[in-house]
Amino acid sequence: MSESPHLIWLLSGVALILLIATLTGALLRARIAPDGSNPVIENLNARIAAWWGMVILLSLAFLAGRVGVVILFAVLSFSALREFLTLTAKARADHWSLAAAFFLVLPVQYWLVGIDWYGLYAIFIPVYAFLLMPVVSALRGETKGFLTRVAETQWALMISVYCVSHVPALLSLQIPGYEGRSVILIAWLIFTVQLSDVMQYVWGKLLGRHKVAPQLSPSKTWEGLIGGVLTATLAGTALWWMTPFSMAGAFGMALLVTLMGFFGGLVMSAIKRDKGVKDWGHLIAGHGGFLDRLDSVVFAAPVFFHMTRWYWT
Repeated sequence: MSESPHLIWLLSGVALILLIATLTGALLRARIAPDGSNPVIENLNARIAAWWGMVILLSLAFLAGRVGVVILFAVLSFSALREFLTLTAKARADHWSLAAAFFLVLPVQYWLVGIDWYGLYAIFIPVYAFLLMPVVSALRGETKGFLTRVAETQWALMISVYCVSHVPALLSLQIPGYEGRSVILIAWLIFTVQLSDVMQYVWGKLLGRHKVAPQLSPSKTWEGLIGGVLTATLAGTALWWMTPFSMAGAFGMALLVTLMGFFGGLVMSAIKRDKGVKDWGHLIAGHGGFLDRLDSVVFAAPVFFHMTRWYWT
């Protein structure tokens, strides 16, 4: 693959960062709280462990090529949709529409992404699925909580399937002079957004004083937001040479996706607080599910896809 040298360098760099982070986390635990009583250190180590698993999965998918990437994100969408719908209002009348969400809408969306039918996968869920799925529930005649049930299912599809599917959709972009290397865009997007997420946590713990939204997420501070976004934006800019962007373009795109990532985490926290839960799922025992780990990428992906498509293809 023509993208292999850059991809291998990037994955090797991420593995090195994770190795350093793992050793640092182990050292902090050994020196400060060997019994695992420090929640900050335990949270940090849990995040690192989660990232080892995700990086390994992503690496295998990237090296497998387009089919591997599409299949991986389809499976992740299935997991995310299950996590989301577990917390939503449902009735017996919704069983057929829920089954359609998992076994019709989701596979069709990823099939359309896989064959690069942009004109349909861009509107399939927000137009056809959003209009037709409520009809299935309405025909069952159950009106109690109908609007809430329908809206929550639609929002679940938008977040868990539509937005996530824009990550593998990056492979279909035809960028002059960048042919065959679009997988690098996926790696760059995930690395930049997730680095921002991690550094917001680190800067927040080091310098955080002023809460952004105390009722939604006590851990999100203005100091953490500014420090994390700037750190990740500079890192994304430093990697401009492996993207189709200029240095200025990489800076703008990195700033955009890190801010969208922050907004995504904030919105998803608001939904969890509304539902009275701490985590979306139990992908890692005691430390949340898929949506807890990648909620920032979910919000950043469609914006990044369309900005790249509009200005670089």
